[in-house]
Amino acid sequence: MTIDCRDKHALSAFWCALLGTTVRGEFGQYLGLHATAEGHPRLVFQQVDELAEGRSRMHLDLDSHDVEADSARAIELGATLVQDVADFGVQWKVLADPEGNLFCIVPVG
Repeated sequence: MTIDCRDKHALSAFWCALLGTTVRGEFGQYLGLHATAEGHPRLVFQQVDELAEGRSRMHLDLDSHDVEADSARAIELGATLVQDVADFGVQWKVLADPEGNLFCIVPVG
């Protein structure tokens, strides 16, 4: 999964800390992370001069056994809370990474 960004090093540092992974390698404008587990997708950050405007059409949902604690940790690492959601009998949080890319922390199950 590739994410356009302004600063591939800063944004990859945030996601490495959040996901508990490391940088796999860097080539030109790309910087890739190791997958968090075998068979899981890898994140790649592509540094671009201009970011697309408007709402993105894709975002990550991160499974959590403790939405509150994992959201607080993400915020400590530099994320911002966008919205608390309660829908369909489930509660989750929408956050934005340091460059504004949306992601959700959702309960497992």
